Amino acid sequence: MHGEGVTERAVRVVDPATDPRWDAYVEGHPRGLVYHHSRWLAALSREYPRSRQLGLMAATSDGVAHGVLPLQWTRGVPFGPPGVVGRRLSSLPRTPVAGPLADDQATAVALLAEAARHADDTPLQIKLRESLSPQALPGAAIHPWREAYVIELSPNEADVRFGSSRNHARIKWAVNKARKAGLSTRDATSAADVSAWYPLYLEALRFNAVPPRPLRLFLGLWHELAPRGMMTLVLAEDAEGSLVAGSLILELGATAFYAFNGVRRSAFALRPNDLVQWEAIHRAARDGRREYDLGEVVERHEGLADFKRKWGAEPRRLHRLYLPPPVEPPDPGDAQLGAARQVAERLYKRLPLRVTSLIGTQLYRYL
Repeated sequence: MHGEGVTERAVRVVDPATDPRWDAYVEGHPRGLVYHHSRWLAALSREYPRSRQLGLMAATSDGVAHGVLPLQWTRGVPFGPPGVVGRRLSSLPRTPVAGPLADDQATAVALLAEAARHADDTPLQIKLRESLSPQALPGAAIHPWREAYVIELSPNEADVRFGSSRNHARIKWAVNKARKAGLSTRDATSAADVSAWYPLYLEALRFNAVPPRPLRLFLGLWHELAPRGMMTLVLAEDAEGSLVAGSLILELGATAFYAFNGVRRSAFALRPNDLVQWEAIHRAARDGRREYDLGEVVERHEGLADFKRKWGAEPRRLHRLYLPPPVEPPDPGDAQLGAARQVAERLYKRLPLRVTSLIGTQLYRYL
């Protein structure tokens, strides 16, 4: 299957939500990610219903799928480099990685070529977990992006270790501290739990001066992914049953993604995040996942990189394909913060949570 009849594979537009081959292919592919799945696309549609999506499938004449590529158009912000943050056809917006999922590179290239045809005069942006050949798509450029930090999980949960013996001991100490303080974990069981967690998410992102995603995304994930075992919201509660932290985990096949986090700053010293991560990582190993992806890190943000490295995560370089190439290579980090931006971030951290939520809801309409 991985080399025969490649030229006979035609790429056509399909509806991922109704074509049963789409999810069957994604779920059966060793590199299939939750972000390729039709239910993730449905959640993105719930977030912003007016965004147009495009599903491309490479299949032989007998109807057998050999590759898929999910795409979505975005409006883009009216400033910044075209194709980077402007109007574009992306795989996928507001998603860390996606891109073509195929039996071989030739099929992946055919999917990209068809995407470029549908993009017409719209810039094309593809987020790649693994780089392709620079000649994959004529006229395109592939640039290195940020590094994602990934933990290789042991097939045996009892063998899960976090980096060095010293790191493992430090994490275990933090988890024991959280438990002695009366913290415990449980899974969310309803949309009401998701809504109760959302203010903690707003609080965490306000502290880091990052615009938050709207609540309707998380309710969409709950309705689309949770019933299929592709999403878990692991919550930490204190002895009185009050929520103090929670992480939303997305998973499919070999990979679990630590996707979104919320924490009450006043409880930070009790180490609720360590307790939640401990539970989520062990569960991923128990469920047969082979990788736990802690997400990407903005270049030069060593504090966040250190947090992820302490769990034994190793960096993996992500890549992005652009057609046409941007005038300037995209900056995977933050340019040196100017005084105006520093002031803006300080002011942002003082805003009411409901205001930060409104800012994020409006901003992501364009991203």
